[in-house]
Amino acid sequence: MTDQFDRLSALLRPLPLSANLFPPSSRYFGLPATVLTLPDGRQAIYLRRRFIPQPERFSLLQMHTVQSGERPDHLAAEYLGDPEQFWRIVDANRLLRPEELTEEPGRQVRITLPEGIQGLENA
Repeated sequence: MTDQFDRLSALLRPLPLSANLFPPSSRYFGLPATVLTLPDGRQAIYLRRRFIPQPERFSLLQMHTVQSGERPDHLAAEYLGDPEQFWRIVDANRLLRPEELTEEPGRQVRITLPEGIQGLENA
């Protein structure tokens, strides 16, 4: 019985702030959490601000011309194989709102490798 209690206690123990709260595929992976002590003494845990990476950190694979009715998740499914990775394309095009990516038909959208992964020159 003690072994079961110890395992339950371990599950209920709060995670340290340095623990990754998001999976590696999340745009929030690796962001540090911070504690703010409110005037009444309560503590609020929040993630630090995430900045959009610089465009030069992305290696271009190809350009895509937005068609009417397309959505960011559709582009991510087509090019990245996962609709939940739309934020990678949004970041590579230095946008704040995902809707900006496809709201204007004819827009040229950069499809890139993930941030920091170098492509082959003239491949």
